[in-house]
Amino acid sequence: MTVLQQEPAGAGHGEPLVVLEGVDKYFGSLRALADINLSVNHGEVVVVIGPSGSGKSTLCRAINRLETIDAGTITLDGKPLPQEGKQLAALRAEVGMVFQSFNLFAHKTILENVTLGPIKVRGLKKADAEKHAHDLLDRVGVAHQAEKYPAQLSGGQQQRVAIARALAMDPKVMLFDEPTSALDPEMIKEVLDVMVELARGGMTMIVVTHEMGFARTAADRVVFMADGAIVEENTPEEFFTHPTSDRAKDFLGKILKH
Repeated sequence: MTVLQQEPAGAGHGEPLVVLEGVDKYFGSLRALADINLSVNHGEVVVVIGPSGSGKSTLCRAINRLETIDAGTITLDGKPLPQEGKQLAALRAEVGMVFQSFNLFAHKTILENVTLGPIKVRGLKKADAEKHAHDLLDRVGVAHQAEKYPAQLSGGQQQRVAIARALAMDPKVMLFDEPTSALDPEMIKEVLDVMVELARGGMTMIVVTHEMGFARTAADRVVFMADGAIVEENTPEEFFTHPTSDRAKDFLGKILKH
């Protein structure tokens, strides 16, 4: 068995893909993001954790421009995020997003949900989009559900379809905003298993989650946020065994005791 050398935190696997520099975001007088500096490399899995209200979801949504920022810059593959219009739609095709509420189209079949983006945005032929969709649905373990509607599936199955739908656009990076928080406990594992496989396959991923097991096993780097700021970041091993900040120690003390 080959012993892999531990890379330093942030070393990642390649060139920077998503870069945030000096990012601020306000909701009224509340500073939701406070001078965020973060670089995520090609093929890297970054897990963002922290207490509720720490800015994790706002960070995720800012990278997809679902939230505008008040200061700083965000670049994807060296290009700044576009403001609006066709370029913004193109950006959203490059950045896959999976939400806690699955956001599937209720009146469309599972197959239609997965093929809609590739046909409308990427301009794929229907037959090609359907073939790709069937492959992806098979990959996430719901191939037999292709002709059903979302309401006929369990929450875990719907979330796996949502992952397949995001993957169908061949994104450069996948954002996950607490993808298991709306699921029953027995469904959480089936979604996390799919995410672990994606991580092993080299997908660049930014994951906001409360699932510490996933952070320990799948992350290259853990980013801990509190009060809108990045308090510390490190490898999972270092973060969970030797947190350096009082905020992280307090957070881990509360969640790891249960």
